[in-house]
Amino acid sequence: MARLARIELFAPSEIATVHVINRVVRRCFLFGYDPVSGKNFDHRKVWIEDRLRCLAASFGIDLLSFSILSNHFHLILRSRPDVVATWTDSEVACRWLTLCPLRKKKDGTPEEPTEPELNSIRNNAVRLAQIRTRLSDIGWWMRLLCQHIAVRANREDAEVGKFFQSRYRAVRLCDEEAILACSAYVDLNLIRAKLAETIEDSDFTSAQRRIESLGKQTTPGQTPEAKTSEKMANSNSKRDGFLSPLSIDELRDALGADPSTNGMRCSEKGFLPMTTLDYLALLDWTARRVVPGKHGTTSESTPSIFERLSLQPNTWIALVTKFGKLFNHVAGRPKVIDDIRSRIHHRRFNLRRAARELLETEA
Repeated sequence: MARLARIELFAPSEIATVHVINRVVRRCFLFGYDPVSGKNFDHRKVWIEDRLRCLAASFGIDLLSFSILSNHFHLILRSRPDVVATWTDSEVACRWLTLCPLRKKKDGTPEEPTEPELNSIRNNAVRLAQIRTRLSDIGWWMRLLCQHIAVRANREDAEVGKFFQSRYRAVRLCDEEAILACSAYVDLNLIRAKLAETIEDSDFTSAQRRIESLGKQTTPGQTPEAKTSEKMANSNSKRDGFLSPLSIDELRDALGADPSTNGMRCSEKGFLPMTTLDYLALLDWTARRVVPGKHGTTSESTPSIFERLSLQPNTWIALVTKFGKLFNHVAGRPKVIDDIRSRIHHRRFNLRRAARELLETEA
């Protein structure tokens, strides 16, 4: 069967939340310790995270969650054409020339674009419109991420040819439950693979970065001016500053695009109706059930988020542990999936029987 074109699932011109996965050739351990060659490629995980930080700072795309393992990585991305629409022509040109510089410094970082270079984009209406579209295109994000890592790894290994086994897999997340379950699935990937015991020890995951940033608080007794200065400094130095804020409050948060001003991420829009601490508590509760024999006792109380989403704990565990097997092109409750159609040919999406049976019991 021919693969479904991604344009049927999402397009740069619309806001879409997508779970993407990519694997290296033959599933070799080219991002970690390779038992066959005896080489350790853990440093390449640093390359990927550094590249994610660069892309998050320049693209009109929110990075919601990520995890990097020894032979693949997971990302949850949300395209934001509404944010790109707020950028001036100069900002669009500058961001693009940062991503695809015409000149580089000796260390490989982009040179500051010159006025003629900026004008080559600003004064060309067709090219400017094309680049605006690319800046909210998940396909271009993945292209610039995978190409960069593949070239660098091949150069290091003195190899040529493919580094990633095929085009990346993409699953559109169609409702709040799918986003929450997928985010937990991504953040708990290392624990599920028995590569980590706890969330805070799950290296190169968004959950670990959010935990590292929780300790950055203002000092008691400071003047209001000092608190404001420290808050601004923390927003730019936080380990999770390149990630989308987790919490969203639909009643109090700013309306519209809400572009970020910290220079590290696309916007200030959250994506889950809970605090970071509540989310981490939910991850911990889930991890204790996913990994048999994990140290510590489990609270008998059920997280309140289950009540709000009308999910049973057993259903939640199944979603988080089997998310990649339950959903193919789109993820969400059966009623949501049945009501949407592909973008071009307006065809219904197929929801796997296991997912339908699991979620219909919750209706």
